[in-house]
Amino acid sequence: MRSKIVAGNWKMNKNLAETEALLNQLSAKMTDTKAEVMVAPTYVNLTAAKNALKSSSIQVIAQNMHFAESGAYTGEISADMLLGIGVDTVIIGHSERRAYFGETDEILAKKVKAALAKNMRVMFCFGEELADRKSDNHFAVVESQLKNGLLNLETSDWSKIVLAYEPVWAIGTGETASPEQAQEMHAFIRKTITNAVNADVANNVSILYGGSVKPNNAEEIFSKPDVDGGLIGGAALVADDFITIINAI
Repeated sequence: MRSKIVAGNWKMNKNLAETEALLNQLSAKMTDTKAEVMVAPTYVNLTAAKNALKSSSIQVIAQNMHFAESGAYTGEISADMLLGIGVDTVIIGHSERRAYFGETDEILAKKVKAALAKNMRVMFCFGEELADRKSDNHFAVVESQLKNGLLNLETSDWSKIVLAYEPVWAIGTGETASPEQAQEMHAFIRKTITNAVNADVANNVSILYGGSVKPNNAEEIFSKPDVDGGLIGGAALVADDFITIINAI
């Protein structure tokens, strides 16, 4: 049975004191849940987050990593550096990394392989932009991103993969993605994996939705059969909002 997951991507938000305060609030408000709960603070606060959550079930994950083990890559972080502080899950391919930092499918495939080689869990992000959706090219774009990033993996690697579908066109554009559109794409993703790998892998991989999940729409989105949780942005920075979304699973 595939995992239900709610992950908060904090992006470039929260200094050390704010990080500790938010994590303390989340820990105090957390109740029993069937979902895996994850938070991804900025790099410099990962160790503090691990310490703050020692007695909590909330997992600390990383927002990104480099594909090299070491070297002259100023400002970058390796898998071993993350593992050295107890962080064994990493987000790879977030739409902002693709758009603002020029991360191509080729670069992301190298990152995925580097993480898996260290036995890390990978949360792989992908999704189409507004122009792709308006030109009815969204399925082809998603299929291409999956093919280039993941579909050449060994079958055994898929136990370490979590997928996060991000309809970039529905994030901060004024456009709205419906729960039905989320389900339609998630079903397509499962079908694509079935055809490329096998049905067992497709049915067991968790697919998260990352298109502006909020407290007022989480329950309806999460009720869809192929939606296994969410990758949450802004709402993850407010304790009450994030807890409401977690409880919607």
